[in-house]
Amino acid sequence: MRTLLISWLLLLGTVCISAAQQEAISYKIYDVKQQREVTLREITAAVPAGTVLVFGEQHDDSIAHALQYQLLQLLQQEWGSKKVLLSMEMFQKDVQYIVDEYLQGLISEKNFIKEARAWGNYADYRPMVEYAKHHGISVLAANTPSRYTNMVTTRGLGSLELLSKEARKNYLPPLPVDTLKGNYYDRFLEAMGGHSIPGFNLYQSQNVWDATMAHSIYNKSGKYRNGIIYHLCGRFHSDYGEGTVFRLRREYDLDVVVISSFYQADVQQTDWADWKQLGDYVIVTRAAETAAAGAGKN
Repeated sequence: MRTLLISWLLLLGTVCISAAQQEAISYKIYDVKQQREVTLREITAAVPAGTVLVFGEQHDDSIAHALQYQLLQLLQQEWGSKKVLLSMEMFQKDVQYIVDEYLQGLISEKNFIKEARAWGNYADYRPMVEYAKHHGISVLAANTPSRYTNMVTTRGLGSLELLSKEARKNYLPPLPVDTLKGNYYDRFLEAMGGHSIPGFNLYQSQNVWDATMAHSIYNKSGKYRNGIIYHLCGRFHSDYGEGTVFRLRREYDLDVVVISSFYQADVQQTDWADWKQLGDYVIVTRAAETAAAGAGKN
């Protein structure tokens, strides 16, 4: 009886340890083409010079932000600071000079956060900006000034032609912006609740958003043809090779590698059939149910 009890306790202990180990696994990284688990270092080693490496995130995923930071470190170690550009959806083009001033140590962080209109969750991105500052990595404010996307939402795409030549040249992609149809539009409708979009303006502003980021990256691509442009954005802009990624490839003929990162209850469960459409790599992260339920993709 005593022997049986000991055996049962040992088995229970093994089960508990196994369960704890499973719980401790907070993310998995998969190479979709090779259908195997990989590391960030393997991704870094596999990405050739001249590539735009796009990390499509869910904006409230703290695990993904930590991995983004690790990947930036690995890219800098692999290529050197001068051959890596950190491109960010999180900053708009009209604050580029403020970003540069902060990276150069000319202004305080307090002024930088306020005047560069940093996102409310800037703490998630701060380690990357600080790493760039410390190591001399340039940061690209890639996004459209929100006053212009709001203008399109309110007045339509044609309203951008009313802006000054200086504003169009410095802050917008070449006009007119082609409005993408097909699957991207269908996914946008679904994200909006499956209803039609009044006046089509909201979807037009989404396209301006994508086109601006793509054009911002293109403008820097010549300087980094022997290095890497590392772009951070919401995964809606990059999943399925659509949005910004589509424009980078079709309009500017750039080589793009896509990482799609999202929540999943079981990080070890794979879905190769769906994932092969999302991108080149998939990162699945474990997150609290409340966070996953409200996770944004844009």
